[in-house]
Amino acid sequence: MNSKQKWILVLAAMAAFMTALDTLVVTTALSTIKRDLGASVEDLEWTVNAYNLSFAVLLMTAAALGDRLGRRRVFAAGIGLFVAASAACAVAPSVGALIAARAVQGAGAAAVTTLALALVGAAFPPEKRGGALGIFFAVNGLAVAGGPLVGGAITQGIAWQWIFWLNVPIGLALLPLVLTRIPESHGPDKALDLPGLALVSGGLLGLVWGLVRGNDAGWGSVEVLGAFAAAAVLLVGFAAFELRARAPMLPMRFFRSRAFSAGNAAIFCAVGGLFCAVFFMSQFLQAGLGYDPLGAGLRLLPWTATLFFVAPVAGQLVDRFGERPFLIVGPLLQAIGFGWIALVAEAGMDYWTLVPPLIVAGVGISMSFPAAQNSVVSSVPKEAIGKAAGTNSTMRELGGVLGIAIGVAAFAGAGGYASPADFSDGFVAAITVSTGLSVLAALFGAALPARLGAAADLPAGAATES
Repeated sequence: MNSKQKWILVLAAMAAFMTALDTLVVTTALSTIKRDLGASVEDLEWTVNAYNLSFAVLLMTAAALGDRLGRRRVFAAGIGLFVAASAACAVAPSVGALIAARAVQGAGAAAVTTLALALVGAAFPPEKRGGALGIFFAVNGLAVAGGPLVGGAITQGIAWQWIFWLNVPIGLALLPLVLTRIPESHGPDKALDLPGLALVSGGLLGLVWGLVRGNDAGWGSVEVLGAFAAAAVLLVGFAAFELRARAPMLPMRFFRSRAFSAGNAAIFCAVGGLFCAVFFMSQFLQAGLGYDPLGAGLRLLPWTATLFFVAPVAGQLVDRFGERPFLIVGPLLQAIGFGWIALVAEAGMDYWTLVPPLIVAGVGISMSFPAAQNSVVSSVPKEAIGKAAGTNSTMRELGGVLGIAIGVAAFAGAGGYASPADFSDGFVAAITVSTGLSVLAALFGAALPARLGAAADLPAGAATES
């Protein structure tokens, strides 16, 4: 690894660490935010999903802007926007203002996350990319491991607002280093695919809006069905337009590659199961088992810390053995862990009963992340890595929104916040949703080719079938 590659990997990983930390520090603060701002469960869902909404909708747009305007430039702009929005979250006077600021945060995070992956993917050759992505996700693992703990400690020891102030010094320290240490790079497109951007952004907005509004407005309501119908029309229109476009933002031929399609589908379902579990697990430790925010954060460490330890090893092994074994075994382990929790969870239970299944689930998702990302970016030519990374990031976020939406519906149908026992009933239903999504992820992982070809060495018009 040369000096340039080291700087790109370190700075990209640290910026992604900041956005990942922000996502997870909120989880242990949800109960406190609910009390302090008088938020309902729907408000809490929006506190998470307002971020995910703009994040998911703008990921592909951020990738396209990075290819056209410069990946470093858009990456740095995303960091700046994220820092400003974090400060706005910290001073939000109401839950509505907090939700609005979270949506702006998601826009900044979209640029940071998709360009971080594109920068790392483009900096390393295919035979070393899995190892680099393993390190990248290991640093993200620090955020995953530390997020609930940091969130709990800050919420209990200072105030929940400081979980957002934490991003400001990190972002301000990163900006000058990004601008001076990362070389500028562009994608092959000379012009923005404006019709494609409009169609895909509108389609994703309709899809995510329908998912996050389904539980509140009703899945059969005019609002939700209309959002899904508009999403279908716009996304079909996007696919049709991209098939004819001279410089498409997402070439449809990529989907002819099993590595690209199955890798995206697998991580969509795996992250759906993960986000659903993350949303409810810290609340279960507080509402069901009676722990304070710091205690809940500490007790999530056996689950979340696995990403730091397992992802770099999995990344190295992916380079050696291929992606498919890890996208089958990883989601299956997550399904086993979540299914185990669903069987034993009850109000007032002994916490230590949860530790083994939490570790199993954590090992599973830690194996899945580098395998899925490597599968997708290695299935396209090198100059298209930005587009592939943007698509993969979009699928992860859409999966997360879907998982939370289905989990909240299952929770509301089986339980509630009336008592620890009532919450436990809803939690079991929600974690069962996580189990099912994880099984689906393993099935999609089984569709991957045994080994990927050297897609990055192919000409720009090629696509691998593998």
